[in-house]
Order: sequence, then C-alpha cells, then structure tokens
Amino acid sequence: MKRLRCVLAAAALLGTGLDQASAQTIGSSYTSTAPRHCRMIGKPSELDGSTTRVCPGKSGLVVLIAEDDLREVVSVGRNRLAAAKEPAAEVWFGPFNSTENTVEWREVNGKPFAIIQRWHIADGADLDKDGRPNTKAMLAVTRLPPGPVCHVAYIDGKANPNANELARKAADELARDFKCDKDEVKVIGQSGRAIELVRR
Repeated sequence: MKRLRCVLAAAALLGTGLDQASAQTIGSSYTSTAPRHCRMIGKPSELDGSTTRVCPGKSGLVVLIAEDDLREVVSVGRNRLAAAKEPAAEVWFGPFNSTENTVEWREVNGKPFAIIQRWHIADGADLDKDGRPNTKAMLAVTRLPPGPVCHVAYIDGKANPNANELARKAADELARDFKCDKDEVKVIGQSGRAIELVRR
C-alpha cells in the first residue's frame, strides 16, 4: 500500500510537470522596421548615405538597424547603446544586402526569445538586364536576452519552400540554449545560393 502511494505521488508530480510544459504557449507577433516607424539617429552620412535607426520592438526591446556601404546589421537590446554592443551588431555579410521591414518575434507566454527576419543578399554573379545584381532571400534567426543577442540559424529562402516554418522551428528549438561565444550558426534545411553568399 505504501509503495502504491509513492507511485501515485510520483505520477502526480510528473503530471504536474507535463501540465506546466504544455501550458507554455509559443507563438509569433510582428513589428515594423520601416523608417517611418523608427527613430533616425543623426542624419545620413554625406559621404556614403549610411544611416542608423532604432525601431520599437516587444517587451521593452528595440531593434537597431545600421546601414553602411549598402550593407545592414541588425541587433536588439533594451536601448540603442545596449543593442550596439551585442554580438549581432558585429555581423556584416560580405555582399550588399538589406532586410525586409517586418520582424517576427517568437514568444513563449508573451515573452520574446528570438526574432526572425528576411534578408536579401546581392548576388554579383547573377545580374539583371540593367547589370544590377539580383538578390537571394535568406531568413536569419536571432536569439534575444537574457544573455547575448546573436545569429542562431540561417535558412535559404529559395531552396526551402517552407522556409518560414523551418525558421520558427529553429527559433523554438535552438535559440534559448544557443551559446553565442561557442556555438556555430546552424544552416537549417537545404543550402542554396544565399547561404553560399553569406558564408564566404
């Protein structure tokens, strides 16, 4: 009888843990980084037109987008200065690039733990009729505080028709435990031209 009570007590504890885990609700919300929704820092550089803007995010976080020489970096922090010190603020891709204006925030019980953003990477080997490089789409998953802000995963937008789903899965499964100073950014799904370009 005593053993039965112990088994039932253990089962009850296990059930409570499962209920708590299943109670976690993971979902997405969205913000804009379009210039009209952001605060510009200073004036565009007269030399090369470089700009920096700070855009409202979720849960007191802001998105910092710095553009220089037709290349962007994106970081997140409690304020502009904090975002500028994160590892993500140091990630420059070699080819010309830009990001779309929509940021997807992955959240658990309303608290964001990662963002997903679509990048357009210029392919100098694939020119349009006017001699300008066509771009290749890539999704980047970035982890959020607590802890450092850094890229976690890349998903090639053309090679993977389900790129959005892969990015969400990568965010949900990798971002919270990703160690920016030790772990290598993962390529999720099929690799394609966009991945080749950013990995050079």
